[in-house]
Amino acid sequence: MEFELWWLLAIPVFFSLGWIAARIDIRHVVRESRTLPRSYFQGLNYLLLEQQDRAVESFIEATREDPQALDLQFALGALFRRRGESDRAIRMHQSLIERDDLKPERRLDALSELGQDYLKAGLLDRAEEVFQKLLDTARHEDALKYLLEIYQQEKEWKKAIAIADRLPDHASVLWQKQVANFYCEIAASALTHSRPADARAALDAALNENRKCVRASILLGDLYAQEQKYPAAIEAWKRVEQQNPIYLALVAGRLMEAHQKLGRDAEGLQLLRGYLEGNPSLDLLDAVFAAELADGGAPAALALVREELQRNATLLGLGKLLEAQTMLAPPDVRADLELTKGIIHNHTRRVARYRCDACGFKARQFYWRCPGCGGWETYPPKRTEEFDLTP
Repeated sequence: MEFELWWLLAIPVFFSLGWIAARIDIRHVVRESRTLPRSYFQGLNYLLLEQQDRAVESFIEATREDPQALDLQFALGALFRRRGESDRAIRMHQSLIERDDLKPERRLDALSELGQDYLKAGLLDRAEEVFQKLLDTARHEDALKYLLEIYQQEKEWKKAIAIADRLPDHASVLWQKQVANFYCEIAASALTHSRPADARAALDAALNENRKCVRASILLGDLYAQEQKYPAAIEAWKRVEQQNPIYLALVAGRLMEAHQKLGRDAEGLQLLRGYLEGNPSLDLLDAVFAAELADGGAPAALALVREELQRNATLLGLGKLLEAQTMLAPPDVRADLELTKGIIHNHTRRVARYRCDACGFKARQFYWRCPGCGGWETYPPKRTEEFDLTP
């Protein structure tokens, strides 16, 4: 009972101490607020009124009145960069770097912001120079990531590989996929410039980095096809089914052409029909339809697309059905079929898109690297018919 009474007597004391502490905090806040420029509060008011341009001008005035407002200057520089005002962002961060009283860690922050300004402005050489200075500092990891982005934009794939190897998580599956694509970029360039030995070395490195690299298998098949080693090319392209069957549409035409070179048309067509049955897609249907049309004519192509429409109804499939029917139709009916086919074709061009799994960016053509988010192999080569009114 004495213990409970003691606590009751102590409550007013604790209350008084809390009141005193609150008064001290309030006085501290008031004292600090009096040191802030009036333009700072005007800027806050403009932000509340959603008048961003006037708010920015007020904050700029506040930094002129109080040069020590470092955080505000950093915030303004980042805001300018986001708004696309790269020149103003660069000047803001350069003025911070030139200050003699800036602490070393804050100078590194300003350098990093300046590098991002240059990168956003497309001044890649200057951005690279800044981030090279930040290596082996407290901003080392950020510098590596920005340098990697710069080298990808510049298509400096060997430099990109060297930077990726220095990242802390370079052994992860994500980075293995990216580095394998860097090697594939080197191989593709070597193939274009008729350097088969360089292409083969780069593809070996890509597959060593990522055994499931579909792109490396495709390019290896292309290399064999250039050398007229069609059986080896076919085997390379067929490996795609085990690596990731969604990419079969990219090799379907190549496989059919290689089989034709060897005089094995029927075998090639049978292979593609099996792929389509197990992995239906708009692009694979395109390839198999063309092969069936070339081999068995319009009746065979019509039978194929009818069967496919029963399993997987799509507008593109309907367009192919009308295409085959038009070839077989009598002249008095052909004009109407051509008109209907043209309407459906124009519509499918608008709704059939590739879509990035990472950011949702849509495009009519396939990309190994998404133009929207920069992700590698985030674009499945499988068009979907989405009803989007964007032309």
